[in-house]
Amino acid sequence: MPPLLPQPQPTPPHKPRVILYHQTHYHLSQYISLLPLLTEPTSLIPITHLIVAALHLNARPGDITLNDDAASHPKHEPLWSETRILQSVGIPVLGMLGGAAKGTFTRLDGDDDVSFEAYYVPLRDVIRECGFDGLDLDVEEEMSLAGIIRLIDRLALDFGEGFLITLAPVARALQGREHLSGFDYEALEVMRGGKVKWYNVQFYNGWGGLGEGDYEDILGRGWEVKRVVVGMLTNPGDGHGWVDGGEVAKAVRRWREVWPGLGGVMGWEYFNAVAGGEEGRGWMWAEGMMEALGGG
Repeated sequence: MPPLLPQPQPTPPHKPRVILYHQTHYHLSQYISLLPLLTEPTSLIPITHLIVAALHLNARPGDITLNDDAASHPKHEPLWSETRILQSVGIPVLGMLGGAAKGTFTRLDGDDDVSFEAYYVPLRDVIRECGFDGLDLDVEEEMSLAGIIRLIDRLALDFGEGFLITLAPVARALQGREHLSGFDYEALEVMRGGKVKWYNVQFYNGWGGLGEGDYEDILGRGWEVKRVVVGMLTNPGDGHGWVDGGEVAKAVRRWREVWPGLGGVMGWEYFNAVAGGEEGRGWMWAEGMMEALGGG
């Protein structure tokens, strides 16, 4: 009997994502627990991914901070304990690199490979120490296309196919308009789209809006619907362009009728999310998004 050939495995169906960023780990000296995401919802766990912010590469190679302190600082021990619990029930936890603080991506850019290695290798080690399932690249400073490709290629090489590499552009970046990152996202998608899992797109702070036709324009330019996650503020104090969660959910339901297979919704940020008229209800905000996406 001839040997049986391995059968190709079916591709799992796309499931819309509900993602929360988590940057404020302490508020008024009190630790902000993630466990309400598991204990408070009435039915399913309301998020698919958590992104812990923000890692910064400081001027001296190897000086890497999670916000203001090293990731290994004792203050972060409760955070790592709880992210391991989230991972144990199937929620991938990513780190976020960069953001509004400048310098991280400048240090990873340029033609000097020795300099790149000096900054990248300690970052790789921190990712491993934190146990992250992926890295979200929030490039809010000028970076070259060659530089971001080198970083993506190296992350993919070091961590493998299962590692989640995402980017967090402002909406204008996917519209071919002026934006924050310097490089061309359409060119990046053509050249390295196979290594980028999806885009957490910021529709706030003047770089895009919910009711301004920006989402429709992005899809009209040819971006694949399942790769565009709509990013919204969860609290009016977090920036400009906050939209009540109920209105966001209405828009999501409307989009689902036109574009099946939505990429999902992300919220900045967890700790002070407004839902049910109260702050600090990140789990409830996420529940509303999950239900609107058809996952609740």
